[in-house]
Amino acid sequence: MLNALEVVTTVVVGLMVGVEFSVAFVMNPILKALPDDASQLGHSHGGRMLGALMPFWYIGSLILAAIWAVAGWHHHGTGLVITAAALLILSVVMSILLLVPINNRNKTWTPENRPADWKEQLSRWERWHYVRVAVIIAAFTLLVTALV
Repeated sequence: MLNALEVVTTVVVGLMVGVEFSVAFVMNPILKALPDDASQLGHSHGGRMLGALMPFWYIGSLILAAIWAVAGWHHHGTGLVITAAALLILSVVMSILLLVPINNRNKTWTPENRPADWKEQLSRWERWHYVRVAVIIAAFTLLVTALV
């Protein structure tokens, strides 16, 4: 049972890392290359779509890592899992304090009502997102290392 939990947790976190990496290094550059109205509408739509899914994914990943840490308390690699869970906590806190407030504004914007500084706000979100991606990549790496 512990082996299945380890694999499921690693896959769930790995998929989350892949999505967030793609947002940072594939989708955002594509959206930024579009004309302003299309770019802003794309960011708003992405914010609504992923904003609805990612809280469950982040919290679910954290819960799975915590269960793995408890269930495998006396097994090899538990320290790595605990560290990974701490990094996942950091990613959730970063999301709530830094990224979600910007995303909540962004997802309501249209070309008619967006603020004058919308590009600066999205740039701030992207900078924090790069940091969050690095944090969850580190967590994923620790989980993979604990798995093997």
